[in-house]
Amino acid sequence: MGLFISLLLPSPLSSYNLEKQVHAFTLANSLRLLIVERHLSPTVSIYIRCRAGAADEADGKTGTAHLLEHMMFKGTKTIGTKDYLREEKILRKIEEAGTALDRERMKGKAADQAIIARLTLQLATLLKSHQPLMVANEIDRLYTKNGAVNLNASTGHDLTTYKVSIPANRIELWARIESDRMINPVFREFYTERDVVREERRQRTESDPEGKLFESYLSAAFIAHPYQRPVLGWPSDMLFLDMAYMEKFFKETHTPNNTVIAIVGNIKPPAVLKIVEKYFGRIPPRKLFSVPVTEEPPQSGERRIEVVFDAEPQMILGYHKPPPPAYADHVFDILESILSSGRTARLFKTIVEEKRLAESIQAVNGLPGARYQNQFAILAKPRHPHICSELEEAIDLELERIKREPVPLSELTKAKNQIRADFLRRLDSNTGLAEMLSYFEALLGDFHYLKDYLDTIDRVTPDDILNVAQTYLTRENRTVATLVRRKH
Repeated sequence: MGLFISLLLPSPLSSYNLEKQVHAFTLANSLRLLIVERHLSPTVSIYIRCRAGAADEADGKTGTAHLLEHMMFKGTKTIGTKDYLREEKILRKIEEAGTALDRERMKGKAADQAIIARLTLQLATLLKSHQPLMVANEIDRLYTKNGAVNLNASTGHDLTTYKVSIPANRIELWARIESDRMINPVFREFYTERDVVREERRQRTESDPEGKLFESYLSAAFIAHPYQRPVLGWPSDMLFLDMAYMEKFFKETHTPNNTVIAIVGNIKPPAVLKIVEKYFGRIPPRKLFSVPVTEEPPQSGERRIEVVFDAEPQMILGYHKPPPPAYADHVFDILESILSSGRTARLFKTIVEEKRLAESIQAVNGLPGARYQNQFAILAKPRHPHICSELEEAIDLELERIKREPVPLSELTKAKNQIRADFLRRLDSNTGLAEMLSYFEALLGDFHYLKDYLDTIDRVTPDDILNVAQTYLTRENRTVATLVRRKH
């Protein structure tokens, strides 16, 4: 869970009692609501989490969850339109033309170019005629006009998140906008936005050495489980993402009984509950049709993958491990801190400063998600003229030391204190607390994980670290991905 330590936890627990301060409600439609009253500023921070992401997409439809996140900002039947009755008819024709065009293009070399040309022109004409009927970016405008900041959204393998911070007296506006998005989203500019996310992939993966290496690493580390998928999607899938499946995915995932809302700030819980019930309580729940998830089989030998790229070399070493709330996951949080938290951490001190083999090195617990078995990984870049094989050898020596020698109590205590400080620092802001509460309620079904986290960390012993390291940090359980420079 080290990847989410930055998401983790509230201000000193002695003065901040989760049990007393978090008001938890479940509406009749099963939407879960967490409210915390905090008078730090006249604002509120709000997180909406849907328990669905890239891991929930059907095969051949990768990238749908991320594209849907983009489309949710295109408005509703009442937001972003000048005349929805007229607009709806054109949108239907746009979908028909776009679907027919995709169907013909899927034929590849057998496609009829005359049909493609005709449908391309038809689609362009329809898109142009649609423009006068829509109001672009109206959701963003409404929020900004009313003092909102940090309006954003994100998609991961596990969850889709929508967040904003607004003046406390504008919370009813938020409820009106977000409930409308959950009931009546309109997927305007679908084909334009599909091209936008394809360009996003080109920039973040195809043209970025770190993105390309990480994608290749995941596809090698997970041979069966959907964690192998890139959140942005595979290029061939993204090319033909369709509105019909995206709408189906929306209806099966963005539903009250699959949603958590956390609201933290200068509000009164009874008043907020009344507003949320007024706007969200009327949304009917839907049956959740989850895609069967293939379990990743035990790894029985080291896997290696090499990525050739015109960039400086770098590498990732990853090991399969249990997700939270497993006790081993807490131990890996400790290991992450011992290995790479700060300039005195083992990997930085030994490999970067003393041996000068690496420009950077970082241990990360919890890649790429936390709903299922995940990875403990080490990401590193060798310092010229050293190469990845030298760096790997040095990392192996440090990991063998972890497996062979008990961590001194002084070093273990330092790691625990660092985790505690990071944990409590995150809780100082309304945004941090809303982020953490919504994350663990959506991920694990219980925000109380936060309350017990530090107590569990405190129980970790040197023997626990030895046992976990010896069990999981083995050669047959690891994947090694290296990026090497293209030879000219």
